[in-house]
Amino acid sequence: MTFDNQYVQQRIEKANQLREIGLDPYANNSKRNTTIEKYHNVNSDLMQKEDKRDEHRHYTVAGRIKLFRLMGKASFVKIEDESGVLQIYVARDNLPENFYNDVFKKLIEVGDIIEVTGYPFVTQQGELSLHAHELTLLTKAISPLPEKFHGLQDKEMRYRQRYLDLIMNSEVRKTFHIRSKVVSLTRRFFEDKGFLEVETPMMHPVAGGANAKPFMTHHNALGVDRFLRIAPELYLKRLIVGGFEAVFEINRNFRNEGMDATHNPEFTSIEFYWAFKTYKDLIALTKEYFDYLFDHLNLPKRLPYGEFEIDFDQFTEIELIKSLTQIGGVPETVVNNKEAILDYLKSRNLETKPAMNLGQLQGELFDEFVEAKLINPTFITHYPVEISPLARRNDERPELTDRFELFIAGREIANAFSELNDPVDQLERFEGQMAAKTCGDDEAHDMDEDFVTALSYGMAPTAGQGIGIDRLVMMLTNQHSIRDVLLFPAMKPIHHNQLNNGEEE
Repeated sequence: MTFDNQYVQQRIEKANQLREIGLDPYANNSKRNTTIEKYHNVNSDLMQKEDKRDEHRHYTVAGRIKLFRLMGKASFVKIEDESGVLQIYVARDNLPENFYNDVFKKLIEVGDIIEVTGYPFVTQQGELSLHAHELTLLTKAISPLPEKFHGLQDKEMRYRQRYLDLIMNSEVRKTFHIRSKVVSLTRRFFEDKGFLEVETPMMHPVAGGANAKPFMTHHNALGVDRFLRIAPELYLKRLIVGGFEAVFEINRNFRNEGMDATHNPEFTSIEFYWAFKTYKDLIALTKEYFDYLFDHLNLPKRLPYGEFEIDFDQFTEIELIKSLTQIGGVPETVVNNKEAILDYLKSRNLETKPAMNLGQLQGELFDEFVEAKLINPTFITHYPVEISPLARRNDERPELTDRFELFIAGREIANAFSELNDPVDQLERFEGQMAAKTCGDDEAHDMDEDFVTALSYGMAPTAGQGIGIDRLVMMLTNQHSIRDVLLFPAMKPIHHNQLNNGEEE
């Protein structure tokens, strides 16, 4: 960054003038003793009293100036801290001599962070305010904030300069407060259920745990390539083999794939594994988890999401194959026949890959004709074994697995299954994935011989699940881009000479 902008230069000059008169434009001696939210709560009684001021109460608050209304001998400013906004009344005669005219009016402006000491009062317009008798500049902002009436509207700038987005948009801060609470409550829920929080490697020798294209890096000390983890699944299941019976991890995963409204190259999830349980136990646990979140977030069970209203009291369950006909409208004569599916997709001008097997094609039908219609929470169960390389086969129908995915508002939120613990079957599944990779599927699962070895020592019957925290927060806050629930989403680089034109590379 350069400071050649004329408005920035003017502010730098004001910072220098402050130094010349002995005032530090970056003071570090704050005496704040309350937040704005607490100030409002403690003094709300004044709104009901006949005497609308209390000169015996004194408070010191601090915040960024968001509005400056200069008048003759008195002015109003509005400051904002993380908890809220407060109006400050600043009068010339209540401040040190010449401070009002020479410092406050000339050298302090919107965007600066100030500290104010004074007493509470209610204005004639009925607004609880603070009558200042001491004012200190804590931080001089040399870059001006966006124009107040339009705020920060450019989404590209909002994502690239999240700090500015947070300054200008209090609703954005609320979204990330909710996100933080969701993570905290998730941890507490699973700990209360007896799960142990663990940490597993972020760099893997084998890209595994899900079907996805990995990021690669190089480990200099070992002289080997490593993959940023796609998922922690295989390490968490090694812990079940080792004797832990309930473990979870909340952390980042990395997938070197496309970016869109619901996908970011790095994302946050919780994965948990529960010995001596099945996928059916996880369905019940997931419902309980949602009840817990809604209770502790004080949210209604009916939430708006764009044009929809999601009813979180209406969880339903349906098998994937049945959903193709009952929800997707695909004819029954099509869903179990590979050639018929290919013809059906072609007739609707959808891209087809003849090399796909039946299970993969059924997955394509689901993606095209069912997923977007799943508005209320829906558990889609019994996925084909070909697209579930780590899930246990169903006892009655071995071509299917004991697996479910949870969909809300047309988007996948969770993936779970009874875990495959037969080492011979697991080895064959890995070999099938390697064959798919040879045929050009760059998302196919790599062979993980050590994991097969771990299974050979015996893993108790186990159920495991992953829940996408980012997408969950999107649902709870009515956000429609994953970038709106990530503080610093991945962005395409721009050249410095494009910044002036607002153009993205």
